[in-house]
Amino acid sequence: MSRRPVRRRPTRRSKKQEEQGGLLVLVVLAVGLVIAVVQWLLAHWWVLVALAVVTAAAGAVWRQRQQQRAAWARVRAQAFRLRIAELDALDHRAFEFAVRDLMRRDGCKAEQLGGAGDNACDVRAVDPAGRVWAIQCKHRRDGDQGSAVGVGVLQQVNGTARQIHGADVAVVLTNGRFSSKAIPWGRQNRIHLVDRRVLGEWAAGSRPLWELLDRIPPPRRSTALS
Repeated sequence: MSRRPVRRRPTRRSKKQEEQGGLLVLVVLAVGLVIAVVQWLLAHWWVLVALAVVTAAAGAVWRQRQQQRAAWARVRAQAFRLRIAELDALDHRAFEFAVRDLMRRDGCKAEQLGGAGDNACDVRAVDPAGRVWAIQCKHRRDGDQGSAVGVGVLQQVNGTARQIHGADVAVVLTNGRFSSKAIPWGRQNRIHLVDRRVLGEWAAGSRPLWELLDRIPPPRRSTALS
């Protein structure tokens, strides 16, 4: 009795093989497209030259605009002036931002830090000579008629300015006055005091703060003015 031949079922391609085949087709098409584009560009080389010229021109215009904006920003900063009466009218937070802006006017990189957990530093700045400034601001609504800034504030700054903020110059600044004990204490502990008179001169003029204070540390790096 003869046996019937066993029919083999055609093998089905797995889904993974189909995906690989589709990917191979895409790669071949992409390579062919790249080759065609390269051949076209080689035949039309002047297109590449035109693109390079346009790109260079656009870059030059962009750089020129950036330089103009930077120049305008410097002019605006140099023109920034405040009268002591304007500083008196600010609240304590706006006063800190005004001090930050005055430091920026003088070419510093400055940021306002005042608030909870500021570690006795309301404004931290780096001047053009590379010196780090930690400035504690004390605003008095009544100006020099308000309460005097005492030794306690200076002691807080003395404990954090250099140790936490890395300051070369530790400053306590007020639109008011300092107590009679705070002045010699600051001098002995290298805390620079900016009272109402010095603040008014600095805010209204063009001289940077380091030119108005004594015993400022030497520059960390050379500048055009040093």
